[in-house]
Amino acid sequence: MPPVTLSDGMLVIVNIAAWAILHIVPAWLGMRVPPGRFDHRARLYRERRFERGGRLYERLFAIRRWKGLLPDGARLFTGGFAKKNLAPGDDPAAYYTRFVQETCRGELVHWIVLGCAALFFLWNPPWAGWIMVGYALLVNLPCILAQRYNRIRLVRLLHRARAAEAAR
Repeated sequence: MPPVTLSDGMLVIVNIAAWAILHIVPAWLGMRVPPGRFDHRARLYRERRFERGGRLYERLFAIRRWKGLLPDGARLFTGGFAKKNLAPGDDPAAYYTRFVQETCRGELVHWIVLGCAALFFLWNPPWAGWIMVGYALLVNLPCILAQRYNRIRLVRLLHRARAAEAAR
């Protein structure tokens, strides 16, 4: 039995409100962190051997088919970095650096939101708490996978852009 007991109608309202807050607040806080604080070589973000240069995501998850369907939250916040299309402009190395940093920011925010799912056991019966965990996984894991997949590809582009810059 959860520590707080609510009627079914109130549970629905509280769950919807809680998810809205838990999606927006971590994203808003994440936007307050300067992009330079996100380093793709940090433990959480670095490419793992099992990812095999992104091939894991292509073969196991067919990520190319659906990643374009994911929403881009950049428009929700002032200073958001649009990630739907590549637009390197005059300084590709700077652009790819920022894009890589934004994939780190996005991944971190989605991990935080996913981690908050346990809070729902405070006011939901166990069966409903597990539904909330399922929702959190369904909504956040595809975004985490896309951020990781994109970062692997963008780091390659970043290295190429830096090499081209050095060759000039």
